[in-house]
Amino acid sequence: MNLSCLFWQDNVMSVKHFAFAKFSEVTEQCFFLFTLTLLMFLTSLTGNALIALAVWTNPVLHTPMYFFLVNLSLLEIGYTCSVIPKMLQSLVSEARGISREGCATQMFFFILFGISECCLLAAMAFDRYTAICSPLHYAARMSRGVCIHLALVSWGMGFMVGLGQTNYIFSLDFCGPCEIDHFFCDLPPILALACGDTSHNETAYFVVAILCISSPFLLIVASYGKILAAVLVMPSPEGRHKALSTCSSHLLVVTLFYGSASVTYLRPKASHSPGVDKLPALFYTVVTSMLNPIIYSLRNKEVKAALRRTLGKKKF
Repeated sequence: MNLSCLFWQDNVMSVKHFAFAKFSEVTEQCFFLFTLTLLMFLTSLTGNALIALAVWTNPVLHTPMYFFLVNLSLLEIGYTCSVIPKMLQSLVSEARGISREGCATQMFFFILFGISECCLLAAMAFDRYTAICSPLHYAARMSRGVCIHLALVSWGMGFMVGLGQTNYIFSLDFCGPCEIDHFFCDLPPILALACGDTSHNETAYFVVAILCISSPFLLIVASYGKILAAVLVMPSPEGRHKALSTCSSHLLVVTLFYGSASVTYLRPKASHSPGVDKLPALFYTVVTSMLNPIIYSLRNKEVKAALRRTLGKKKF
């Protein structure tokens, strides 16, 4: 055990610094993963920033759907920035350590952005449900005030859950080992380092995961169930195609995000293994946030046109 990361407090040896496990002893593998992750990270930042800029600078996109899309882009930027820079540093240097306070901060922001995105995706599904199933009442039900309220609730839920979970986890004692078998301060690998019986914490973590991941997902499923029922009774094939095309991008994003997140957070503890957990974690922290702006820009003519106008103005 590395005693440099421990200190004595009230006759108890506690961890004051953590260290992320090395990805590989082979330098070439670490460099390859660093290069690949950096490219995806830069693509994610650029794509999400361009989406937000395009919506902000084009009044034709100042509608509820694109208001939520801007919030999604901002969440994705925060999501990746809370995790990836430290991961990149750990890949190419021996500076793989992180303080207890730094680890808690990283966990807080990761949960904040992750839970906020779960709630925001549900708000976006409700927006699509209202637009397709109640088009005559859409303007009233999805007014500017309602949209801002839904966005604030999404961010607020992320903040409260992040603060509560982080405080609950880091109120525990950590007696060592100091090494986190992961590339960021996620809940399961940190809980694995805690002293004594952590069954209550694991139960609380699992309950929060069920409520904050499954509940928004069920709202999304209910919304799309109503949408599908409304689309099936539309007399016009063009109307059905148009209605479904406005939902396809959101459905694909939901599938990518929830598919990878549920593999990590909704599985029983017995089926967890650090090596396996890193793969879906890498997917939903880097790959999904990189794909989201691509999905929305390639499958949406209005976004593509706005991006051309925005990039044209900047070039000029």
